[in-house]
Amino acid sequence: MEPNYRVTIFGSARISEGDEAYRDVFEIAKGLAAEGFDIVTGGGPGLMQAANAGSKSVSNGGKSIGLNIKLPHEQCPNPYLDIKEEFDRFSGRLDTFMSMSDAVVVAPGGIGTLLELFYSWQLVQVQHLCETPIILFGEIWTSLLLWLETEVMPRHLFERHDMYTIFHVMEPSEVVDLIIKIHKERPKTENVCRNFSKYRVKGEE
Repeated sequence: MEPNYRVTIFGSARISEGDEAYRDVFEIAKGLAAEGFDIVTGGGPGLMQAANAGSKSVSNGGKSIGLNIKLPHEQCPNPYLDIKEEFDRFSGRLDTFMSMSDAVVVAPGGIGTLLELFYSWQLVQVQHLCETPIILFGEIWTSLLLWLETEVMPRHLFERHDMYTIFHVMEPSEVVDLIIKIHKERPKTENVCRNFSKYRVKGEE
């Protein structure tokens, strides 16, 4: 039997339940779980908990999966996990994220989230991952994308085509709709590259 389509959601452990970003990530995960997709997170608090809680809020949804990391100030797993695995090192945890991910959503976050974003993007660039869509959610990423396009790319340190699996989306419903659209046209054979340019709005490329 083919495994469920799995969406990894990265985001800050420091954002609390009352924050708008927490509510948004909950809604993203809830919408994806309603399609039967598994939700994968770092298994901890903050936006990770929001995603796992959103997944569990849907009856007959996909699995809620947490890949927890042992830290000096211990990160406790959140209570919304169907499957939990613990890691001693970020390197092994990152590779497990990548091996499990059919799509990646990057919500607001700090150093850990940036590490996860750039590691995902690096593996797509060198084709260790085959065109896994990386969806940046929220206004927080606008200045980063502008810097990449105006400061880094003009120096030919990477090429414009390296960004074509990067999507920047502002609304939770748009994240869900985009992933559903990509999934519906997913080839039956695993690990086949796809052309994501057709999902971009005119003039975005």
